[in-house]
Amino acid sequence: MSQEKATLIYVGDPMCSWCYGFAPELSKAIESLDESVDIQVVMGGLRPYNTQRMTDLATFLKEHWEDVNARSGQPFSYDILKENYAYDTEPPSRACVVVRAMKPELELAFFKALQPLFYVDNKNMNVVESYLPLVKEMGLDVNEFKTKFASEEMKRAVKADFEFAGSIGVRGFPAMVLKKGEEYIMISNGYTTAPQIVKSVERVLN
Repeated sequence: MSQEKATLIYVGDPMCSWCYGFAPELSKAIESLDESVDIQVVMGGLRPYNTQRMTDLATFLKEHWEDVNARSGQPFSYDILKENYAYDTEPPSRACVVVRAMKPELELAFFKALQPLFYVDNKNMNVVESYLPLVKEMGLDVNEFKTKFASEEMKRAVKADFEFAGSIGVRGFPAMVLKKGEEYIMISNGYTTAPQIVKSVERVLN
């Protein structure tokens, strides 16, 4: 009788700067682990429903972004820090859950593609229009995406993700958690390199 495959759960937020910095390491780790684990994406909820403006948080965010840039080399544009709309991470998280509902195999690619939309192109992630070119590029139905994005069902679904992340012990992002049987094992919390993740996963699996 074959043993159930373990699931590596990635808990992140599209507007978490360390998650953006971690994106290349995440890709390398998944590639290295190949078929040995299933991959699941969970929205962690960095600052969902937050009403503070980009301008309110500008100094705090700029320091973090500069740290991420220095550590990971990921590019940033800082012009968005002058904008006067809310730094609310619920809408882009909900957008990812919508893609999960439409075509689950595209969720991780969509999540990673959202990051430069915010950090480099400085799109306003509060408005559905910011997502539509990417939705179209990925071959998804734009009208279906818009309908689902506005739906109460998807608002409840993303909130369930936030709650699940907390229930498995995640308090910061990016986090990698291995589900082996009924057990949830923290693999990494915070920015980590791919070799460290692979080594930790293999240690648990073997």
